[in-house]
Amino acid sequence: MQEIIKRLKSVQNRLLLDLPERLRPFFKTIRTTNRAIIITGARGTGKTTFMLTQLQDKKYFYLSADHPIAATVPLYDLVEAIFLEGYEGVFIDEIHYAVDWSKHLKALYDSFPHKIIWGSDSSSVVMRGGIADLSRRFVYTHIPLLSLREYIYLETGDELQVINPYNEDRKNVYKILKKINILKWFRDYMEHGFRPLYTGNIADYQEKVMNTIVKSMTSDIPFLVPQLSQNHFRFMNAVVGHLAVSNIPTLSINSLCKKWGIGKEKLYQLLNAMEQTNVIRLIRKKNDISLYSIGAKIFLYEPSVYGFFDGNIGNIRESYAAGISMESKRKVFASDNEPEYDFLIDKLKIEVGGKKKKSKKADFVLRDGVDIPDGIVIPLWMLGFEY
Repeated sequence: MQEIIKRLKSVQNRLLLDLPERLRPFFKTIRTTNRAIIITGARGTGKTTFMLTQLQDKKYFYLSADHPIAATVPLYDLVEAIFLEGYEGVFIDEIHYAVDWSKHLKALYDSFPHKIIWGSDSSSVVMRGGIADLSRRFVYTHIPLLSLREYIYLETGDELQVINPYNEDRKNVYKILKKINILKWFRDYMEHGFRPLYTGNIADYQEKVMNTIVKSMTSDIPFLVPQLSQNHFRFMNAVVGHLAVSNIPTLSINSLCKKWGIGKEKLYQLLNAMEQTNVIRLIRKKNDISLYSIGAKIFLYEPSVYGFFDGNIGNIRESYAAGISMESKRKVFASDNEPEYDFLIDKLKIEVGGKKKKSKKADFVLRDGVDIPDGIVIPLWMLGFEY
């Protein structure tokens, strides 16, 4: 056990050497006063980086449950040995890879009442497996996709202020416009700015994002959907490809079942799992509470993926407007009346489009390609400054 701890400590030290110079501003909003926290979020959004930053100057230990060495012993035994070595806290990455992780985590929480115990997971997979045991003990926090405001900070070092796109003093907006070429930064962000993976090479960013999508489907979804076959993985890959190039953001359930030889129940399970693992977003109407629903619109989780395939510009805009609003913790629903508006965001009727888009009967129209708000017209970029 001591040899396992020693080798995992070496992994931790190497990761600490690779921490970025600038960290996501969102990290400063995460409450770290709780001793028991579960951190969720899409792959590549910075969960590991955040936990590693909390190690500095503290007697905490980091490990990833998907590391082959960590998998050789039960989670409880490993963490118990780490605590007995004198560590005050343990951060466990990719926690759902540990066998019976929720039982072990609960037992550790109860057995070591003065120790810090954090876990992280690359999706809401973790929420499914053990929330009944852990909800009274652990606080859940979600790390969203990178916002435009954060992307600009990571690229330039300029930390601009947070704004409310629907109710903001215009003076604050003008300060931002005077400081930076916002439309230039917004174009760059939409192309490669949703995860802190960009290293100056767009092709490299695309490859990394596609790898995270593949890993979500092949490594995370099997924890949610039992008895997966190669045909199921090919189906999910085809769904991503179809949504990336389709002009209409939806799927035909009957035709998919027939084409892929998959029953409806299994198909719904797969699509739901793709939503839970942050591969796609299902935008439902407000009163749609059915377990067997694919919503009114289906978007890829990250809007930039459409650009990898020269996707439909309308889908890119709507995917961004709906997705970044959800990341900002707003409630987003598909319209009950498409001729009047596109989305219901909180209680606001929202229309989304290009620089000449009409408002129809919406409360606000979000326009791409414009920089200054005007009446009910809100530039699309402003949604990226909510956090």
